[in-house]
Amino acid sequence: MIYAGNLTALAVVVMLGGGPLAADTIYQTNPQGRQVTIHRDAILVKEDFSSLLYKHFDLKERRVVKVRLSKGSLPYSVVTSSPEDRQQIVNTWRRFGYTATVTDQSGKTTCLSDVYLDFYPPGGRGSLLESVPPRTTFPVQLEGGGADELEFSKIDRIEFHGERIKLTLRDGQTQDARFLMPTDRPAEARLLGITEQYDPASPEVFDFSLPLARMKEIRFEP
Repeated sequence: MIYAGNLTALAVVVMLGGGPLAADTIYQTNPQGRQVTIHRDAILVKEDFSSLLYKHFDLKERRVVKVRLSKGSLPYSVVTSSPEDRQQIVNTWRRFGYTATVTDQSGKTTCLSDVYLDFYPPGGRGSLLESVPPRTTFPVQLEGGGADELEFSKIDRIEFHGERIKLTLRDGQTQDARFLMPTDRPAEARLLGITEQYDPASPEVFDFSLPLARMKEIRFEP
């Protein structure tokens, strides 16, 4: 989870039909009593007496993230949008994230937007391993020695053959490798993303989750 004190807000502004795309807007009242915009094009997830939780698309990380604002002496307020506006902002998120077609070992194919890797305890039980940050890169141990961490943008497809994988890059190169877990702790790597059925009101930033161990192929879209 990303906290506001460490966040540089990056707003996505898209013009549709001559006007700005609407979604939830987060405000804070400053010491002078004026409302300051904290974030536009967001979707409020939860609010209680102590904090406010919302999700938005982070351009730097190329994925949808959640932000928690702790309430202090300066109050926050939220102008919420309609379900239609929230659906439009999700459609915008899809345009800025990585997209991929995933085939699992049973042969089922799923089209995804805003894909990224994240890490869980073995078997997917329990909460995220917060000590291992999510990423839009693919860490590998190359056959013959050496390691690399490839941006999704450089990969055309990944084929899984047990513990071995075959990488086909966008420049035409192919490499045999193994997935390199970025932690010494027992962990399970999962690909997460948004399908066409994703609910904008969901408290999660994904509605698809599959361990790499159960994949046959990931094909990234141009």
